[in-house]
Amino acid sequence: MKTIHGTLAAALFALGLASCNSSTDSVKEAQKTNEAKIDSTKGTTARADSVKDAKKDDSEFLTKAASGDMLEVQMGKEVAKRATTAGARQAAEKMVSDHTKAGAELKALAAKKNITLPPVLGDDQQKIYNDVLAKKGADLDKEYVKQMVKDHKDDIKEYTDALTGGTDPEVKAFAKKTVPVLQMHLSMFEKLQASMDAKK
Repeated sequence: MKTIHGTLAAALFALGLASCNSSTDSVKEAQKTNEAKIDSTKGTTARADSVKDAKKDDSEFLTKAASGDMLEVQMGKEVAKRATTAGARQAAEKMVSDHTKAGAELKALAAKKNITLPPVLGDDQQKIYNDVLAKKGADLDKEYVKQMVKDHKDDIKEYTDALTGGTDPEVKAFAKKTVPVLQMHLSMFEKLQASMDAKK
């Protein structure tokens, strides 16, 4: 009898953990981990606090950027399979290629800086993924392009902020290198959106 109760308790505990985990935002969890690591470093002077704040800003930028890269790759793969227009399919394939490369660079940089990255999409990125892939046919293509225009505008702002406001030279160099790629992506999606709107 004890074994049954023990097994049942273990199963309920595991189920409770699973439900807790499913409701946590992976980006926020990674940021909490990074903040704890940064706060545990020695130094209580004003300068040390300033350095810690800068490291937190860098880690926040990299965790968000990592989730963004994952979104571009995962959604790009699905859209490349389901898109009804050549333009959307080719754009999705480009996202997979470019963001796989950027994601690998970001992971290497984060590892070097001892920054924990989210293992799965954050809540915001998961919502975009779900919203786009809930559509079918031409609606999917249009929603994908619309979301990619918005997403790349947001990304450019975040990367530019990291470039101008960050303190770590390697993080700034990564942002500087990536901004032109994001701008090129935005231009591509805006042209695609204009051509789709013209066909309405």
